[in-house]
Amino acid sequence: MAAHPDPRVLFSRSFLRYLGPGFIVTVGFIDPGNWATNLAAGSRFGYELLWVITLATLMLILFQGMSARLGIATGHSLAYAVRRRFSRPWVAVFGGSIVLACVATDIAEILGGALGFNLLFGLPLWLGGVLSLVLKVGLVATGRYHMIERLIVVFLAIIAVCYVGELFMVKPDWASAARSAVVPQVSGASIAVAVGMLGAVVMPHNIYLHSNVILSRDWTADPADKARLISYEMGDTTIAMSMGWLVNSAMVIVAAAVFNRHAIDVTSIEQASATLEPLVGALARGLFGVALLLAGLGSSITSSMAEANVLTGYLGRPEDPRSTFYRIGLFVLALPAFLVIVAGFDSYKVLLLSQVLLSIQLPLTILPLLLLTGDRRVMGDLVSGRVERSLGAVAGVVVVALNVVLLFTVFRTAAGGGP
Repeated sequence: MAAHPDPRVLFSRSFLRYLGPGFIVTVGFIDPGNWATNLAAGSRFGYELLWVITLATLMLILFQGMSARLGIATGHSLAYAVRRRFSRPWVAVFGGSIVLACVATDIAEILGGALGFNLLFGLPLWLGGVLSLVLKVGLVATGRYHMIERLIVVFLAIIAVCYVGELFMVKPDWASAARSAVVPQVSGASIAVAVGMLGAVVMPHNIYLHSNVILSRDWTADPADKARLISYEMGDTTIAMSMGWLVNSAMVIVAAAVFNRHAIDVTSIEQASATLEPLVGALARGLFGVALLLAGLGSSITSSMAEANVLTGYLGRPEDPRSTFYRIGLFVLALPAFLVIVAGFDSYKVLLLSQVLLSIQLPLTILPLLLLTGDRRVMGDLVSGRVERSLGAVAGVVVVALNVVLLFTVFRTAAGGGP
């Protein structure tokens, strides 16, 4: 059974010094892919899909807590644990799919940074992509984790302030928003967007990342020390991801209050930015651009950390940002994203597709996570309890069911059967 932490430690000064890993993960689910799916949800369906953000955030807190506890129990990342505990065919399936998911994620992150540079400074997308690529690879390759951590916390705070500011400008229907945040409703027309939103929040690479970044904290084999660390992790994750819920919900609410109210179907982030100014004002457009740029840069940094750690973990190589292999992996895995930007594909469609791909990969991350954290041989006394295993299984079934419905809808539409 997992240790039961003492809530009193969350009021200690040492807890405040601990804060960080949860924020590293959180900035990854307010990335540009979230912007695309949230804008689509709000502009097309109003407040209807806000419940997806609530459900996905609760699922995320559950899975992220399990991932971090796996790192605490084993002293290794999820990728390393999968490589050691599963047969080669399964390792190939789990590892190959998550690497592809990381590449899809990187496309969204670098594209978001490029769009931010374009909206704020008028830079062409290819140049913004180059700047985003150089900044993220350069920062991660330095290996200065705690500096990156503090930078991400600042980014997340600014993004939150920008969107809270926009909420006060657009004057949404708070009653409808509050009801939709907790009452599920979905239709054949909205299922693809709903699943894309789910994949944009419960991102598989972020589940892998948390088991790795937790290793930056020190602890001993003493059960009391591990219990204290788990208490810190739970508090850190809950605070950070509640902030992520607030920002994602604000994105949908702003889109509903501005675009859906005026019957504007948003088909690009650039269109959303340009439309904000005449409808709400120049300040709203400026806040939108600042938040997008920081979201793109922050999430691209964390996605680079995730994909390099996944690659090195599955290949059994040292997860050391200062190693040559790690740095080469950073650069190589970022190239597809840059090539997509240079090729000039529709940025909005690319962002939406990347999030759907992430959601389809999710079951292949959730399954090994549940199996490993429920195995006493792996986890020892920190093994998942019956309630956690049950909640994890239910969440996994929900993910698979939504993906089955999504695939059915996509194939039906492709066959000419309509949405």
